[in-house]
Amino acid sequence: MSAAEAGNELAGNVVFFAIPAEEYVEIDYRFQLVQQGKMTFLGGKPELIELGCFDDIDMAMMIHTSSSDLAEGSAGVASSSNGFVAKNIRFVGKAAHAGVAPEKGVNALQAANLALVAINSLRDTFKDADTVRVHPIITKGGDLVNIVPAEVTMETYVRARTPDAVLDAASKVDRALKGAAVALGCIVEIQTVPGYMPLVNDKNLSLLFKDNSEQLMGKGEFREYPHGSGSTDAGDLSQIMPVLHPYMAGASGNAHSTEWHIANPDNGYVAPAKALAMMAIDLLHGDAEGAERVRKEFTPSMTKADYLDCQKKLFQRVVFDGSQI
Repeated sequence: MSAAEAGNELAGNVVFFAIPAEEYVEIDYRFQLVQQGKMTFLGGKPELIELGCFDDIDMAMMIHTSSSDLAEGSAGVASSSNGFVAKNIRFVGKAAHAGVAPEKGVNALQAANLALVAINSLRDTFKDADTVRVHPIITKGGDLVNIVPAEVTMETYVRARTPDAVLDAASKVDRALKGAAVALGCIVEIQTVPGYMPLVNDKNLSLLFKDNSEQLMGKGEFREYPHGSGSTDAGDLSQIMPVLHPYMAGASGNAHSTEWHIANPDNGYVAPAKALAMMAIDLLHGDAEGAERVRKEFTPSMTKADYLDCQKKLFQRVVFDGSQI
């Protein structure tokens, strides 16, 4: 694109934006940074929206490399994907000698185990159309093997297709956590933090990507994927501006596993760069008629102010003493 001096024919600017913290992990560590006032949100794009870094951006595009064995085509776009909230959970019981006098303790690990069973038992209550996903982990299971665990911590996402479905599933998860605390007579602290909003890919950008990806990968290599149950911080941007977050094959192995790797460098590195360059040319060529059409036909779900207000309201801390029931 640069060598061809295509930029001289474009009416607009292309911003190369490297954004950290797309993967929403280490929730406890990131929440500590929020408590220290070092950041507002726990993920990259939400934080940069808060800082105003997207105020002069009209639309955003990125490409996610996928495994070749995940789909029949070499490129594709899902119309949407899940949003989520995250939860930090702490069960507080009472320590005691696990061999001599376990009856004098309150086992926080048993409460956590019961909570996991209760959450699994909720799955039949989730509507299939909401694509709810809840996947908790225990991050601390106790201190010493001969002591009744007095403190156990967990993390979980609560994902779903719409913000309302996320909140509904999250309330059920809270109920399961409280029920486990009642059963064991312990305390549960539930810290809810905003995750990512559902992704909605812009239809006009998706059609443009289809044309460009088939020029690169071959006719018939594009796929329209169903709604995705994963999540991305591009979803936050898609609530306030046109966004494209497609997939292009080039990797191999299960995603988020140690076996995942770039198996085809041309498809994994070069083709996505070419596709983005082609998109930029199509959108900004002439008087940027393509980009103007995308902007004109896009209706945001919320303003930036509404988005920030909505996400900040999700910060909640509940302390529930099950021994008082």
